[in-house]
Parts: sequence; C-alpha cells; structure tokens
Amino acid sequence: MSAPRRSAKARATSNVLARADARDLGTFVAAGSADLAYLDPPFKVEKAFKARLTRGATRARGPVAYDDTWPSLDAYLAWLEERVAVVRDALSPRGTMWLHLDQRAVHEAKVVCDRVFGARHFRGEVVWVPGNGSKSRSGPGTSHQTILLYARGDEPIWNGKDPALRAPFAATSLEFHFKNVDADGRRYRDRVVGERTYRYYADEGRALGSVWTDCPSMAANTPLRAETTGYPTQKPLKLLDRIVRATSEVGSLVLDPFCGSGTTLVAAATTDRRFAGCDVGELAIRTTRARLDASGVSYRSL
Repeated sequence: MSAPRRSAKARATSNVLARADARDLGTFVAAGSADLAYLDPPFKVEKAFKARLTRGATRARGPVAYDDTWPSLDAYLAWLEERVAVVRDALSPRGTMWLHLDQRAVHEAKVVCDRVFGARHFRGEVVWVPGNGSKSRSGPGTSHQTILLYARGDEPIWNGKDPALRAPFAATSLEFHFKNVDADGRRYRDRVVGERTYRYYADEGRALGSVWTDCPSMAANTPLRAETTGYPTQKPLKLLDRIVRATSEVGSLVLDPFCGSGTTLVAAATTDRRFAGCDVGELAIRTTRARLDASGVSYRSL
C-alpha cells in the first residue's frame, strides 16, 4: 500500500537544507523515510577544488569549495562507509541509493557498499559520459564516471517507462519492426522470448540502458553555461532529473548528503518531490541556498 500523498504546500515546507556532515543525516531525517538518496561525494582526486564566484573569473583564483585529499585509500573508504551506512538507514523499504564516483575509487567503494547493503541488493550501475573528452599518455583516457545503484529492499521503485528513461526508436526499427497497430491506433511489435511474449510500443521509445551519453557536463556544452553556478564538480540538471524520476514518486523524500551546488534538490522540487540536503561546506550551502531562492523553492534551513 502506497503512502498517502501530501499537499504541495506540505511538501514544500518539509524541504530541508542543512549545513551538516552526511554522517549526521539521521538527526534531521527519520529512519526509513526516504525513497531516494543520491551521493556525489569527493572522488579521492587528491586535490582541493576551487569555485568560480563570478562570471569571467577563474577557479584557480577562487576560494576552496572542498578539499579532496586523503591520508590513504583505507582512510577514504572508512570515511565513505560510515556515511553510506547512515544513508542506508534513512532509506525506505522501496528506497535506492545512487553513489556517483569515478575510476579512482569506484571498485573499492563497491566492496564497501556490498558490505553495507548486502551484495544481492546491488541493482547495477550507470556509466555516465560527461562529454569532456579525455587525456592519457599511458592508455585509454577515462571519459566516463560510474554511478552505483543499491536498493534497501527487494522491491525498489523503478519507473522504467518514464519518458526520462526512454529514447526514440531508430527510424529503421520503426519501419521494419513496428508494423502492427492496436485498437487505440498505437504502433507496436511483439517479441517472443522462450514462452513469453513482450510487447513494445513505438510511442514509448526504447529503454536507455546503462550508458548515458545525452547528459553533457557543465563544461562540455556551451548552452549549459546558463545553468552553471561556478561550484566545482557541479552535475547537470538533466542527469539528476533522470535519476529522481527513475527511483522516486511524487511526494517522495529525496536525499542528497553532499548537495554541493544543489542540483539534486532543484530536480526534486521541480518534479514535486520533497528533499533533504546537507553539506559541510559553507560555500556549498550558500550556493545551494541562492539557487533554491532563485527557483522560488520553499525550504527550512538548519
């Protein structure tokens, strides 16, 4: 049985933005209350990231937004595990966690998440291609990042037919395969696999799968510059909109314990979800607050 829907006003006033460490998420988010958590923590890049506060300025001369240096990989993983465990406890039985990392630590982090969630609750991964190209003198340059997906329970929310998770079928596929028309005038094709028949409708499009190339990063596509806040490692709204739509519902609580520039919170608010976000950085909170205020989103500050 699904939870009762809240009014739009109740959802807005329950939004929370806190300057806090992710490990303290449980002090303002009830256990088992969130349907989605997106984590974009430090990647173990081993440098400090600076912000660009005004257009035309350079990050090299800007203030430090956060420091991503660590004594060792073990120290980083211990830090991450404590926070992943807190997020797991905040998730509902249908909730999921998306952990966004890159090649520096994603393999070791998966072992951590297998331990915290249980390996059987691993639901797959998304390979995100930001589109910034790559540089390498010793092998294939890394041009993607990885988002691990874990579920709290056995039946997580998955809105696989949401338009944000679909793409149009190729013209040749439409021409050669979608020749049937149902009583409502919808074109479709049937595929028989084993003893089961699967029906695909042309107007629903195809499932995107696990490689996402259509959500360019902030620096990869000039038109997105209007969206940028100058905060380093900001993720595009299209990427977070897709994640929010994929594994939450209207009225769901969405968490981001490393909210950075606030993209997840904006994505949640614009799709009629509630949100709780936090970050330890003063600049992150200031950037997120300005962005939410500019979008007309109501929230409580802690």
